[in-house]
Amino acid sequence: MQITNISEAKASLSQLIKMVQETNEPIIIGKAGKPIAVLSPYRADESPRRLGGSWEGKVKISETFDEPDDELTDSFYTPDIFPGKR
Repeated sequence: MQITNISEAKASLSQLIKMVQETNEPIIIGKAGKPIAVLSPYRADESPRRLGGSWEGKVKISETFDEPDDELTDSFYTPDIFPGKR
């Protein structure tokens, strides 16, 4: 793990980011000899989302949830919502 001071980090941020990407290792940034921050690689959370808390067991998503719904689509373009359009 590399350690750098804040002045060097400010002057060479793009290089430090490249190093983090290539090595996948964090870099510690310090000030006055004390660690103050960590520059680390981003890791996306790829775990499946879970319904929890007070909604647990109360919500069910229909198998057809993502299918097109002409009635719903048409409701967005009715004269009541967009006056003057027919």
